[in-house]
Order: sequence, then C-alpha cells, then structure tokens
Amino acid sequence: MSTEIKAPVFPESVAEGTVATWHKKPGEACTRDELIVDIETDKVVLEVVAPADGVIEKILKEEGETVESGEVVGQFKEGATGSASADSSASDSKEDTDTGADKGSEKGNEDASSKGEAILSPAARKLADENGVDPGSVKGTGKDGRVTKEDVQNHIDQGASSKSQPSSAPSAAGSAPNVPEANVSTGERPEKRVPMTRLRASIAKRLVNAQQNAAMLTTFNEVNMKPLMDLRKQYKDSFEKRHGIKLGFMSLFVKASTEALKRFPAVNASIDNNDMVYHGYQDIGVAVSSDRGLVVPVLRDTDALGLADIEKKIVEYGTKAKDGKLGIEEMTGGTFTISNGGVFGSLMSTPILNPPQTAILGMHKIQERPMAVDGQVVVLPMMYLALSYDHRMIDGKEAVQFLVAIKEMIEDPARILLDV
Repeated sequence: MSTEIKAPVFPESVAEGTVATWHKKPGEACTRDELIVDIETDKVVLEVVAPADGVIEKILKEEGETVESGEVVGQFKEGATGSASADSSASDSKEDTDTGADKGSEKGNEDASSKGEAILSPAARKLADENGVDPGSVKGTGKDGRVTKEDVQNHIDQGASSKSQPSSAPSAAGSAPNVPEANVSTGERPEKRVPMTRLRASIAKRLVNAQQNAAMLTTFNEVNMKPLMDLRKQYKDSFEKRHGIKLGFMSLFVKASTEALKRFPAVNASIDNNDMVYHGYQDIGVAVSSDRGLVVPVLRDTDALGLADIEKKIVEYGTKAKDGKLGIEEMTGGTFTISNGGVFGSLMSTPILNPPQTAILGMHKIQERPMAVDGQVVVLPMMYLALSYDHRMIDGKEAVQFLVAIKEMIEDPARILLDV
C-alpha cells in the first residue's frame, strides 16, 4: 500500500521550509519511525519519520527545494522490502523524471554503464551541475557503481584541496617570453559557494532589523569573578554529588539577572509597535552556538528555578542545539537574553538585541588583571560585562544601574539569597 510522505504542519509563524537531507534513497528499506528526511525552516529543523516498515517509492521534492506546510514530498510503500531491483528501478524512475528522459529499466542503466556514462542520483546530478563537475570523473560508491551526492561532494573537496597546493615553478625554457616574473601565477585561489541555510538567513535578517529599528546603545562594566570562583571551588563537588550536574557560572548569572530584572522592569519589557509591554515574569534566553547558526532557547520562569535546574536545562539545550533537535516552542518568547562570548575567548563585545526584547547581557572571557584594591595592586580574575539596550524603552540611568546590580550580586553572591 502506497502512502504520501508529507512535510510536517508548520507553526503559524513559519511560512515555508526547505528539504535539507534525505536520509533514505528510493527503494531503500526503512523501519517504522526511522528518520527519512529533514525539513529545515527559518527556526528549526523538523524531522519526518517512516510511517511503517517499507521502502521509499519516489522522491518528489529534492534536497534544496522549497516546501509548504503539509506538502507531499515523496511516496512510501508500506510492507515492501528493499532490494537491488527496487533500488535500481526507483532511482532510474526518479532519474528519468528529473532529466526529462524516457522511463527506463535496469537495462537502461546497464547500457549507460557500458557506454562509460556515470549513473547519478538526482541529488548528485544537481550538485554536479551546480559545481561544473564532469560526472564521468567521479568514482561512484553506490549500488551498481551509482554516483551519490557524497561522491560528488568528496570529488569537489578533493579538487579544492589539490588546487590549493602551490603549483611547481615553471622552467626557464618553458616560461612565456616578455612576461615579468611578478605576473606569473604561482597557484590557484579556490572559492566555494554554499547557499545560506534558512536558519542563518533568518538570523541575519533579525540582526540587521535590530540594528536598523532600535536606538541601540551599549554600556560596559567589569566584575571581579574571584568570589564566584571561590564559591564554586568550595561547593562544586558536593553540588555535583547532590544534583548530578556541574555548577557553572551561567546559572549564577541567570539568577543574578533574574533578581536585577525584578528591580528594573523596563529591562524586562518589550516593544510592540507603539506599546511598551511589561512582563511580570522572567523568561531568559541563553544564546547557544550550533553548526546551523546561533539559536536562543529560553529558560522559562527563572525566578522559580534553582541553580541545578538551570544548569540541567542549559546542558539539555546545548545538546539539542548540536543535534538540531530544538523545537520552535523552546525558542519562542523570552524577555531577556544572555550571550557568553567568553567561552570562545572574547574579551569584549557589543551584543546585538534580540527583538522584541529591549536588552541583552554579554559575558566575556575571565582575564587576570592588576587591580587597585584598598590602595594596593592585586591581581584578580576580571570579566567585562556589556549590556546592549534599546534607548527608546530604557534610559541610560536604568541601564547602568541594572548592570551595576548584576556586578554587585556576582561579587557578593549572598546578595542573591538575601535580595539586597
């Protein structure tokens, strides 16, 4: 029995998506709930799994093609088993459809092979055409010598690698006459053009809009991390033993930010056209870097979360971001954002707002510096903090006082517990 493979129903905020990766080829056996195709939207990557045991009969939407919510992307045959003939016939059928050739059989593939012509999967042919690759020069590793998309990509990568090696110097006898030596090329300058993913394109659009539409300013301060580092050193073993998670700095910054947001509601607000929306709760987004781009999953109701709860959530979000498993509901909303560029070695930066939020806190690298303490020079582990804010909503006085409040709570963590 044949059934349709459909793209997931997208949330209202997502208009369309792109077929990112087909994990199964036509005719290849699939088990129930096995991942068969990824659909990438401008927010998350959605997974489509096999509805039952069977095989993919036909792919209707190739990798890179745009799909709408619930659109059919392929055909699935329930109960069928994958075989060599199924692979060849399904792939040949799809190949013929893509190239406009007459529908062929396995004999057609054999004829093509006997003529020295490479047999390409549709995705491989598309990649080869885009990069000007001669299919005959690519060694196929697929069934019956079929050239896969991975084969073409490896061929391209190998070509770029060989081109990047300096060519041998031309001999004096073979050099062109009357050509100055400075003008003789000593090697290729390879370039690789890769389409921007929907997620990265969406991030770029939001960041540009934030700079264009907000009156964005940044205020800086520095914090002595020694009290926090001493606290962590003293309790890290007992904390991990009790809660099963390591005590990090991010959870303490989240708690300090939560307390500061209570004292300065404008920093916890957002702008909706001409309205200023004040939130009576604290949902703090934590910027996480992934291969697909920067994502900001949200910690909900941080006032009610303990340090262990925050640490566990951060680890969970980091793992999901790495695997592309974050859901849209985990990244929507948020009243404030924290970005930690210090993990990559950043000493100072000006973070960009995450609209419609009105402020974002930037953490940075801990650097030992000589500081004046009670008239004496002392070497302390210091961190620069940056608060970017929308001046339409937040006055400079509030922004500075908010950042000072965080500084004081980090330098004296007891303030968080005592609410002073």
